Amino acid sequence: MYIQQDTLTDGQIEQLITAHLEEMKKHSPPESIHALPLAELKKQGVTVWSVRDGEELLGCGALKELSSDHGEIKSMRTAAPHMRKGVGRYMLNHLLQEAKRRGYSRISLETGAMSFFEPARKLYESVGFDSCPPFGSYEEDPNSLFMTKEL
Repeated sequence: MYIQQDTLTDGQIEQLITAHLEEMKKHSPPESIHALPLAELKKQGVTVWSVRDGEELLGCGALKELSSDHGEIKSMRTAAPHMRKGVGRYMLNHLLQEAKRRGYSRISLETGAMSFFEPARKLYESVGFDSCPPFGSYEEDPNSLFMTKEL
C-alpha cells in the first residue's frame, strides 16, 4: 500500500466518491449529508490523497483547510473489497501527519450519528478524537457527530 496526492482525474476515484455519496444517501437524510462531491473536492483549500496497491484504488481521504491552524478531514472512504484491512487507519494516520506538517493545532471532522457510522467513530476515537460542538459552518444536527483532536 502507498499513498499519493490524487489529481481526481482517474475513473476509479470518481467511482469511489460516487459510491461514498450514494452510501451517505442510504444512511442519512439529505440535509445531513456533508460529504463533498468530486467538483467540491477539486476546489482550492482541499487536498485529496488516494491509497493504492499498484494501480488499484483502495481508498481515499482529504484535508480541507478551515484556517491556518485548523483543518477538517473529508471524504474518508475505503473501497468495498478492501474494508477491514487497515486502509482507513493508514489514510487517517497520513492525514494526521499532514495536518501536523501544515502546522495545524487542531483537526476536526463530521460523521454520522447513526449506528452505521459506529466503525468510523471508533476509528477516530482510537487515535484521540473527542466529540465537540459544531465547527466551521456546521450547525447542530441530530444526525451528525462532530469530533476534534488537538495536535
